[in-house]
Amino acid sequence: MANHSCRIIEGKVSVGCPLPSSSGSGEKWRSFQFHFHDFSNLSTTRKHFIASPEFICNGHRWQLKVYPGGDLHEGQVSAFVCHLSEGRITTGFGIKVIDKFGKTTKRTPSSKNEFYDGYNHCGYDIISRSVLLDESENILDDNGTLTLIVSIEEESTTVFVPKNPLVKMMREMFNDGTTADVCFEVSTAEGKDDDDDDDRTKRAKTTTPVYAHRSILEKCAPILAAICGSNNDSGGVAVASVNDVKPHIFHHLLFYVYGGSIPEEELKTHAKGIIDAADKYSIINLKLAAEAAYVQSADISLDNAMDNLLYADSRNCALLKAVMNFLADNHYAAASNISFSDFPTHVVKDLLIAVGRNSKKGVHGTNVDELTTLCVSELRRKLDKMGLEVDGSREAMIDSIKSHS
Repeated sequence: MANHSCRIIEGKVSVGCPLPSSSGSGEKWRSFQFHFHDFSNLSTTRKHFIASPEFICNGHRWQLKVYPGGDLHEGQVSAFVCHLSEGRITTGFGIKVIDKFGKTTKRTPSSKNEFYDGYNHCGYDIISRSVLLDESENILDDNGTLTLIVSIEEESTTVFVPKNPLVKMMREMFNDGTTADVCFEVSTAEGKDDDDDDDRTKRAKTTTPVYAHRSILEKCAPILAAICGSNNDSGGVAVASVNDVKPHIFHHLLFYVYGGSIPEEELKTHAKGIIDAADKYSIINLKLAAEAAYVQSADISLDNAMDNLLYADSRNCALLKAVMNFLADNHYAAASNISFSDFPTHVVKDLLIAVGRNSKKGVHGTNVDELTTLCVSELRRKLDKMGLEVDGSREAMIDSIKSHS
């Protein structure tokens, strides 16, 4: 799989005039305007970005990074809001593309996200590069300047009330051998030392202890609780062996069960290992988080599209089947260069939906169920609002929504 590292590119960015705060639905938003000069001549290498000056909102430092050649998908201009401060903050943000006449021509959803310590970021493909450069669209001004506005939800200035300490207390109990009643002995697989060519020595099998509490496992990770056996009447620590997950992956898995968060870079680096473990032990939300991280970091190509699709299908990763969008976008090249002999027949519908969504012809005048046109994230959001299970294939999610409507 190709790996395109992010790199900053030179360019001139100026700060626009201060904008007044705006209100909506009981929320207050603070907006910042930036001008990216001579935009059409900036590097279009994918994952290369130009950064705005830092700005302050809610007592935290932020930065807007723009990828002229796209970060998520080629042919798009991407923009990301980056959190530069220590600590965490949950806030909403949105990004708007302003045309040469000062009118909003494109806008992202105003989504709410949790930002972590130092340089955690979130963003979108904001506009097609071909549309942006089309003079008839009047987006760039006469000097080739692109204007963007990023809006961040302002925190309330009312009396401070500390958060419920339960999550913090739960995290402090993680791997606490003094209070635990369960110990997982996570094994490293026996193997050969690859550093020796002919005289490779066999490595001894080792185990890493990870402590847990049965009551927490029974509620939050029932499959893990089940492998610990019944309650230990003697009051000792029950021991269970785990031989199919690497120790550091299992550590992430159990830390998540205790309310912890996995750093974004760790999710990206170990996405498949975390997906496999979370799928096996039914830690669904962690599986979906790792799946999203894999989708964002994966560079889908004609060489690996089928491998990614088969893996997504084997783990029931509906979002990872975004590879369907790649096949739909590159259908002629895919037909010529990819063998479809192993293509799972039960995902043909996903491919047809991807082709239909990308055709931009819509469904007007056709008898199409609206749910079938929704993307995976939209289906999961509906299920979550209904208090239903958010894992499963598109068909399973649609059936669940219908049966509970």
